[in-house]
Amino acid sequence: MIHVNRGATSLGAFPEEQVREGIRAGRFLPSDLGWREGMASWQPLSQFTDFADDIAAAPATSAPPPQTPTTPAMIAPTAGSTTAAPRSGLPWDDRHSKGLFSAFIETLQMILTRPSETFTAMRREGGLGEPLLYAIIGGSFGLAFYFIYHLAFQSLGMFANRPNPLAHLVGAGIGGVILIIFVPVLVAIGAFINAAILHVCLMIVGGAKQPFETTFRVICFASGSVFPLMVVPLCGGVIAGVWDIVLRCIGLARAHETETGRAVLAVLLPLIVCCGGGFLILMMFGALGAWSASQH
Repeated sequence: MIHVNRGATSLGAFPEEQVREGIRAGRFLPSDLGWREGMASWQPLSQFTDFADDIAAAPATSAPPPQTPTTPAMIAPTAGSTTAAPRSGLPWDDRHSKGLFSAFIETLQMILTRPSETFTAMRREGGLGEPLLYAIIGGSFGLAFYFIYHLAFQSLGMFANRPNPLAHLVGAGIGGVILIIFVPVLVAIGAFINAAILHVCLMIVGGAKQPFETTFRVICFASGSVFPLMVVPLCGGVIAGVWDIVLRCIGLARAHETETGRAVLAVLLPLIVCCGGGFLILMMFGALGAWSASQH
């Protein structure tokens, strides 16, 4: 599909053959701007080598000579601009043709290896269900595998001398099975809570250029991609946690088209608030203890 603009007006998206016919019939001008997936910027139709013969056969017009677009809105996608190049989307969006497994693996590889490029191509809208399904698949696989091998290590006595909160949560037998079954629900709830907190933080720092759905999609694709890293024994949780923070910073900056510094501050703001609150509480208890000691 080729998107065609005339000035600041979008003429629509057409198959290549329709564009050819339109050029020959005079409906499309050589100076009209065109863009299709894979192009870095808009270009006049006269610069498309595929349409050279069609332009030569087109009726003569008094249209102005082709001009290369120089305004930022025509070169890079910009929110709310009619001339912004549409986002191509992720392989996950084509899972009906690629297959669920292939689309998931392709998207996972893109996000983990080329996060900046991936979140620049990610569609900002399109519903909450598709990204949530991706997060549930990746999260369920990673967490379930983590619970299973943690129980296996525990049964071998590897964590006998270490405090293990999972021992009380997972346990053995039916308790562990029930928790694994409810992992998808926990992943879904966590995605909504995390997205809500981060979107509010992004609004506080002035970086929320898009609606909540955009933030939610970033969180789902980032979390769904890092959870499978938890299959790495012993250090998988640490790797997933650190890489999740990195992906959130990059994803929010690219999806909201805001400064990277604002995105980083929004991601770290909950941690800053929690640490600051904890420090204040310790200070209060310390002052209270000192005052109590002075009274005796």
